[in-house]
Amino acid sequence: MQNRNLFKIFTSRLNTAKLNYIVTGSVAGIIYGEPRLTHDVDIIIHLKENDIAGLISHFPDKDFYVPPFEVIKTEIIRNNRGHFNIIHHETGFKADVYLVGNDPLHLFAFKNKKNIKTNGETVYFAPPEYVILRKLEYYNEGNSEKHLRDIKSILSNCPFKIDRQFIENNIKSAKMKQLFISVVRENENL
Repeated sequence: MQNRNLFKIFTSRLNTAKLNYIVTGSVAGIIYGEPRLTHDVDIIIHLKENDIAGLISHFPDKDFYVPPFEVIKTEIIRNNRGHFNIIHHETGFKADVYLVGNDPLHLFAFKNKKNIKTNGETVYFAPPEYVILRKLEYYNEGNSEKHLRDIKSILSNCPFKIDRQFIENNIKSAKMKQLFISVVRENENL
């Protein structure tokens, strides 16, 4: 099994750079739920143009692929779905970096982030409600069962109280709301 803390290749550097970030996706699912294999870490960052040079300097070319300054600047300008990758050469582990933009759910996640110590270092995670809502969206887009398994695992194992009503109130489609309710019921019957 891969190193559970491989994501810290990125988060340690973001901490040193003093950038405002949160980890989400599969890695957050692992932290809140159960271990599983993942090939990347999803990170959302509050990034402004004057932060780009500092970000790049904390991920040196000899160790990482980082897009050029102008590419990151172009992604920052997007109101929604700004995105780029950082890749660690030695391990091939990748960070999918998403920018906050105008996404209200991203803003909720930053306001309610969880500070979790792993091996003596604080890492900032999106709250479990955010992770579940995004996993429902990804399931709706691609029908990948891994997202439902992650949701069940989070519901069973999360050390934080999960606001299920918040989740239900923020699910956009009736179909996904019904799916979430059935996953919750199934999980409660285990």
